[in-house]
Amino acid sequence: MDAARCLSRLQKLCSKAEYCRADVYRKALKDLEGDEEAAGRVVEQLLADKYVDDARYASAYAREKASLQGWGPVKIRFQLRAKGVSDANIHAALEEVEPEKARAKLQKLLETKAKTLAGDPQFKLKLLKFGLGRGYNYDQVEEAVSKIIATFAAQ
Repeated sequence: MDAARCLSRLQKLCSKAEYCRADVYRKALKDLEGDEEAAGRVVEQLLADKYVDDARYASAYAREKASLQGWGPVKIRFQLRAKGVSDANIHAALEEVEPEKARAKLQKLLETKAKTLAGDPQFKLKLLKFGLGRGYNYDQVEEAVSKIIATFAAQ
């Protein structure tokens, strides 16, 4: 495929969904059969035409993962760094995630998980590991788990 067709294909793709610079570069490199120079030019053109914007991508990614998948800031930050998004863009994106909604999402996820672990001798440990695996920091997870344990003890 030539660079013009690759650019056209990626413009169409980027107009339908958000992509970061690294994802688009990978797609261009594949389309152009490993021609790094041409892939770089295609990506630069996409950036210049505002089809690709890492800040916009990071913001959309953080909102989606926090609200739909229930990911915490640690996991979101890790995944965005893996995609080559700058720390400044990651920080700005995480600022958009509402802490109260994230805390409520964590609580709901842990309550659902707690129902599957009822009677398990490692109940607290498994809930802590689950919350940490979702990308929340220890203090947030421990607070939510303590509320759940208090609720179970009151029943």
